[in-house]
Order: sequence, then C-alpha cells, then structure tokens
Amino acid sequence: MQVLYTAEALATGDGRNGRARTTDGKIDLALSFPKEMGGSGQGTNPEQLFAAGYAACFHSALRMIGGQAKANIDDSAVGARVGLGSNDEGGFALEVTLEVSLPNLSREQAQELADAAHKVCPYSNATRGNIDVRVVVAED
Repeated sequence: MQVLYTAEALATGDGRNGRARTTDGKIDLALSFPKEMGGSGQGTNPEQLFAAGYAACFHSALRMIGGQAKANIDDSAVGARVGLGSNDEGGFALEVTLEVSLPNLSREQAQELADAAHKVCPYSNATRGNIDVRVVVAED
C-alpha cells in the first residue's frame, strides 16, 4: 500500500477517563465513560470519535461515487451509530449502522450509490469481516 497520509494521536490518563490529542494539536479533548456505562459523560468517548470519523469518511466516499455517476448528491449526509457491547468471548465488540441521506435520488439509486461507497470507503474496508456494519438509506 502506498501511504497518502498518516494521522497520529496519543491517549493518556486512565484510558476512557483521560485525554486524547493529535500530534498536530488539532484535536485535544477530554475522554470519559458515557453515563450509560457508569461514567460522568462529561467528555467524549472512543465510540463517538469512531462514529464521527466513519460518517465523514463514508460521506466522502459517497460523494466521490456520486460524482463519478453524475448523480445529484446535493444535500447529502451520512449519520453513523456505533454500538458497543459484550461479545461471546468475554470481551467487547462494536456494531455500526450508517444512515445515508440522498434526498434528490430515488431510493434505488441512493442504495446503489451507498453500496458502491461501502466498497471503497477505507473505514468500511478496515471493518469488513470484523464488525457488523449496516448501510441503510434514510426514509426522509
């Protein structure tokens, strides 16, 4: 693989109750367990960061595919929901739902573009076979 870009970040403190920052200083934030997991919920958490990154990356892939298809991708958006739960081996696992909004296309066209984006998105390629990822077209 020819590397085009490398991001670098450091987590310190007590893992989920600590800080995360990138080496360029563009991200520097507090981490905390969500309230649902007994934490304060005062900071962000790895699942929120993953959801934001995956949504942005998938949206970029979707816009690239849509542009190649000369589809009307104006007002497009991608939402990501990342779930964290126990797995069958005593550890933890993630699941992701990506909700794609392409309001200027038919449902069928939108699903075709979303499926094509899922094949080229780096996050989708990294998670394929490792976690459950559902790609759905938004109803609205």
